Parts: sequence; C-alpha cells; structure tokens
Amino acid sequence: MQAPHSQLISNLQAQIHDCLKDYIQPDRHLACLDFPDIKNCGDSAIWLGQMAYLRNWHKVQPNYISRMKDFSKSAMLKRIGDGQIFLHGGGNFGDIWLGHQKFREMVLNKLPGRQIVQFPQSIHFQSKTHLESARRAIGRHGNFVLLVRDEKSLHFAQQQFDCVVKLCPDMAFCIGDIPTDKPSLPILAMLRQDKEKASNVAINLPSGIPCEDWMTENKMDVRRAKFSGIKSAIRDRAFSEIRLRMLNAAANNRFQRGIKQISRAQAIVTDRLHVHICSLLIGRPHAALDNNYGKIYGFMDTFSGKTPLSHKAASLEEGIAWAQQQI
Repeated sequence: MQAPHSQLISNLQAQIHDCLKDYIQPDRHLACLDFPDIKNCGDSAIWLGQMAYLRNWHKVQPNYISRMKDFSKSAMLKRIGDGQIFLHGGGNFGDIWLGHQKFREMVLNKLPGRQIVQFPQSIHFQSKTHLESARRAIGRHGNFVLLVRDEKSLHFAQQQFDCVVKLCPDMAFCIGDIPTDKPSLPILAMLRQDKEKASNVAINLPSGIPCEDWMTENKMDVRRAKFSGIKSAIRDRAFSEIRLRMLNAAANNRFQRGIKQISRAQAIVTDRLHVHICSLLIGRPHAALDNNYGKIYGFMDTFSGKTPLSHKAASLEEGIAWAQQQI
C-alpha cells in the first residue's frame, strides 16, 4: 500500500500526463528552451522533472536545448525541423524575473504560428506595460499553449491571453519519490532572501534552529559535474548529446545539493515552493509560509495542500510551533 505522499505524487503525475500527452509525438524531434543554469535548486528540480516526464512517459529526450544566453533559432531548427518546442516551467511568467519573460516573448516573436508549449508556470505581473507586451506577443503568435499551476493563474490567463490555457501540476513531481538518509537535526528553516520572500517575516528563530536558503553553491562542483556529463557523451560516442548531458549533470548536481540540505531535518519551515514540493518527494513534514504574491498557497490550494505532511502557517512562529509538534 502506497504512503499518502506517494499516492499524491502518483495522482499529480497522472494529471501532468493528462495535460501534456497530446503535445508529445515520439516520432518528432523536440526542443526545450530556457535551461536554468542558475543556483536555485528548485529550477533544477523542475528541469529534471521535465526530462523525467519525457523519458519515462514517452521514451524521448530533447534534440535541442538552450539557455537564454545561447539560444539560436537557426541551430534549433536545424536540430528539430518541424518538431515541438517547449519552454521551461517555473514561477517567472510575468515581470518579477523580467529576463525570462522577455526571452519567452522573443521566442514567440521569432516563431509565429509554430506551436510552442509552456511547461507549468505561476503568473504575476506588476506592470500594465509588461502585461500588454505579453498579451501582444501571445496574440500575434497564434499557437501558444500555456500550462499554469494554480487557479489564480488559470483565471488570469483565460481573461488576458488569446491562447490555450490548461491547469497542470509542477513538473518536479515527475521525479517521483526520493529515498534519503535519516535526519540529523530536528528543524530547519529554509527561507528566501530575495524579492519573493514571505512578506513581513522577521527572522527570529529559537536557538538551535538553523536558517538557510539553497542559493549557495560550489562553482567547481558544478563545473566538474558539467565536465563529467561531457565525458559521458564522448565515452558513449553520443556527440549529439554533449550539451544535453552537460546541462543535465549540472541540474542534477544542484538538485542533489538541495535534497541533501533539506533531508537533514526531521521537519522544515519554508517560504520556497520547491522546498514544499521536494519535502513531499522525500516524505518530510513541513510548514509553508506564502511568498510575497501568493504563489505557494495558490499551488497548495490547487494541487498539493491536502496532506498531513504539509501545513499552511500564518506566521514563522506558528510554522516553528507546528514543526516542533512533528518531531
């Protein structure tokens, strides 16, 4: 009999497949754009979930991948022909992380009429100007499929954008259950230090509870991982997979760093969506504070909040108190 969190993961994977199955054709090449070559372990979790979905459900992998900085329309079309194009999922549809939105609109503008599928995103715009830019790009393109991961984003997108919009869980769930070592400390606070951090949270933790984030990495470790990925492609004479293996290795390095970090604790308090998701993947109790625009609670209310492993905390103090009851 499956544990409750394992059943939740299986159910969400089934929902993901139901959303995406009509957009994957195994006899056609495909591209995945906007690889997250950044420190955030959550983005790497999303990427690895996307790769796991393509591999485990469809027996395919991307024929072309790119970061924002090295995207080439001509190189992509040379590799995929009339194949499918996917954009990386996450929480950057909008203008909080404007570089990703500008990249998305650039791709739409360069490939009018060509079906482009957006892996699940949360949407948040602060500027009417930026929203209008997105609306124009989507409207001109004419064949955009937008997957969103909460009800608020769904209703917003249906009202604002002329495209197919579907509700879909976060792709990180396609990684599945993750076994871990036994925890070595009671409680860990994983709190953002960036512009999405929970509103009005003063970090004043009881003694013995460490406060961390997962944005610190050893650059040499990541470089070694990338080099290992390159070597594996050369060893297997899979020269067309050199970039794919290099970047997948970097994503796996970052993801494993995050899993190792949070699995040290018996219980976790966080305002990061993917600490919530990864805590479910490792079966660890955790209290969630919402981020500054409602992304975490929106996702939990839509997909993942009905489990005894997670608790929506109104304050850091309440989250700590709940976590203490779990150990």
